[in-house]
Amino acid sequence: MNFKHLHYFWAAAKAGGIQRASEQLHITPQTLSGQIKLLEDDFGCALFQKRGRGLELTPEGRTALSYAEQIFSLGHELEAALGHRTDARALTFRVGIADAVPKSIAYRLLEPALAIAEPVKLICHEGGFRDLLGQLSVQRLDLMIADEAMGRLMGVKAFNHPLGTTAMSFFATAALRERLVGAFPQCLDGAPMLIQGASSAVRQRLDLWLAEQGLRPRLIGEFDDAALLKAFGGEGRGVFMTPTMLEEETCARYDVEVIGRASELVEEFFGISVERRVTHPCVLAITRAARVPLARKG
Repeated sequence: MNFKHLHYFWAAAKAGGIQRASEQLHITPQTLSGQIKLLEDDFGCALFQKRGRGLELTPEGRTALSYAEQIFSLGHELEAALGHRTDARALTFRVGIADAVPKSIAYRLLEPALAIAEPVKLICHEGGFRDLLGQLSVQRLDLMIADEAMGRLMGVKAFNHPLGTTAMSFFATAALRERLVGAFPQCLDGAPMLIQGASSAVRQRLDLWLAEQGLRPRLIGEFDDAALLKAFGGEGRGVFMTPTMLEEETCARYDVEVIGRASELVEEFFGISVERRVTHPCVLAITRAARVPLARKG
């Protein structure tokens, strides 16, 4: 495969057409079309198809673009990694953050990496646990941050690094709190509730805790995205739960109040890396900082 041809294809796809890409690359549209045609011949399939007066990617073209994005992104990272590390060529730190990890906690966990002596270029990817684990296994990530440890049966050679724990608090708007009957936690029985999605590790602990307390709230919604869950909670749609360490921020941002805390209901956070003995300076800074209780960071 000719990588120059691939770069021309990538430029045309990103620019949205041959004419605009040819202007950016300072070559004629005919030359650009010819180079892309050679790439299509190599692949044995069309990458673009006509759509009205313009072009759109074929399914094969979308696949090729996805790989091209990764190829040229890694190329830039390689340049930075092997070049002289100045402010323009900082140490690249690629992190995957699982969907279930609240953004504020992700920032606190990553903050020590930005405080090391050398300049750092932080590249964050968000996604599902298994998708990120797959990227980690082929070393597209230096570290993955998740709300659960990697199990032994997942078929990936990686190592868990405990980063901290936090108890959980329950919140509601003032208007909703007035309608709840009794003290916490009994007031949750029959109460409208917004909960984390089934893939979240803390959701499983919540289900167990509710069963142990003999509580049966009325489920209004499940959310994989923590910010969306809190947005619904801020509109008074239901009681919701979030880490105790984020109480002040949650109350101020969503205009809610704490209705109770469950110290026995704990959310854990882990760093997962392909290194047992950590050597990346950013990962080392994060794991060292984890010796300080999470609730006292920041």
